[in-house]
Amino acid sequence: MATRAVRGLGQYSGVARAVERVGERWALLIVRDLLHGARRYSDLKQGLPRIPTNILSDRLKELQEAGIVRRVPTVRGGYELTPYGRALEPAVLALERWGISALGEPGDDEIVTADVLATMLRAAFRPAEAAALPPTEYVLHVGGASVSATVIGDRLDIVPVGPGALPQPARAVSAEPPEAILELLAEPPVFAGLLSGDGTGAGAAEIDRVSVLAGRPSFVERFTRTFHVERVGPAADGEQVAADTAVA
Repeated sequence: MATRAVRGLGQYSGVARAVERVGERWALLIVRDLLHGARRYSDLKQGLPRIPTNILSDRLKELQEAGIVRRVPTVRGGYELTPYGRALEPAVLALERWGISALGEPGDDEIVTADVLATMLRAAFRPAEAAALPPTEYVLHVGGASVSATVIGDRLDIVPVGPGALPQPARAVSAEPPEAILELLAEPPVFAGLLSGDGTGAGAAEIDRVSVLAGRPSFVERFTRTFHVERVGPAADGEQVAADTAVA
């Protein structure tokens, strides 16, 4: 079968080559979900409810032809990332960190999936801070999605929990489960604010709006030290300008 030529952008540039391969609408979201393990076609469609089925098929075919995605012989209708595709992880997490500041309120019919929640946590994880804190398991319920994030030293392991949880690769953390457990329930914008707050002002307000279902309320502060995203964008830039002006 002939391979379709990648539409070139006319530049001898690494950024141009990357955009040629994963710059089409939906492509990076497919890569994001596959970073968490092999997925069947139906799993990908469920996680991306607005993608037309023909577009999902086209994107998967394009990603396969680019060597980013491959079929999983042992899973009917399954796909996984190749090593070349997994190398996109730092770029996906960097985009997640950048985009968290622009989330705002959820739009109509916007959903949070376990893969979305896991990506947010992986993007916000601060291994140096975590290494100085006691081992802790965080069970998070956000917008209908639930995950368990186990932090031991500078290692993070995330698995979906609850009904409909998809299979995951072998656990990254092999030690005994931590004794310290914090279970939280939060609306999506509250959770996003919890990740990007600084513990004062808006950050403190988000802490007050989460529901602690199990564990000590003081563990919420441990969570915000372990998972944090620096805010960027016009609002954050404006705050910095105001601070610089005040100092001057």
